[in-house]
Amino acid sequence: MFIEIRELELHPVDFREELAPRVIDLGPDFRQLNPLQAGGRAQLVEERHGKHQTIKDIRLDGELAVQLETDCARCLEPVVTDVKHSFDLLYRPLGADAGRQELSVTSAEAEISYYQGDGLQLEDVLREQVLLAVPLRAICREDCKGLCPQCGANLNEKRCSCADPVEDPRWTGLKDLRGKLEN
Repeated sequence: MFIEIRELELHPVDFREELAPRVIDLGPDFRQLNPLQAGGRAQLVEERHGKHQTIKDIRLDGELAVQLETDCARCLEPVVTDVKHSFDLLYRPLGADAGRQELSVTSAEAEISYYQGDGLQLEDVLREQVLLAVPLRAICREDCKGLCPQCGANLNEKRCSCADPVEDPRWTGLKDLRGKLEN
C-alpha cells in the first residue's frame, strides 16, 4: 500500500493490511508463519520552519501482529515468537533538514525517519517495525545447553562423548588470582 501525500492533504487514511508470508522480506534469519496483521492511521502533519516554509510530515500510528520462527541462538532448534507491536512514527521529506546548522539532536528528533518522493510505502514501514520488535537473540528455553563446541551435538538431547577441552597453561596465573579474590 502506498500512502500518498496528495490523499493525506484531503483526509487521514486508515489502513488495515494482511500480508501473507514472504510478501515482506524479513531476511534469512526469520520465517513468517502466519499473515502479518497491521492496522492504524496515517495523517499529514504540517510543520512550519521559518516564515515561509511548510514541511509535510507523515504520521503513522498503528499496531501489528505476526508469528515468526527463528533459530535458537544456542542450539539452533526452531523458536516460534509472537510479535505484537504498537508504533507511532513520524516521517519527514528527505532533505527537509538539509542546510540546517549542525546541532545536538533531541530525543524527539531522533525518532524522525524520512520519506522520498510523493509518499511512503507501508510495507517498508511494517518490515522495519517487525525487525525492531523481535528479540535480538531468541532462546528456545532458559536452560538451553546449546551445542558441543567440538562435535556440534545438541546438548539438550544427549551428552556427547567429547573429552573436556584441555586448559591452556598460560591462564593458570589468572585462574589462581581469581580464586584468591573470590575467597
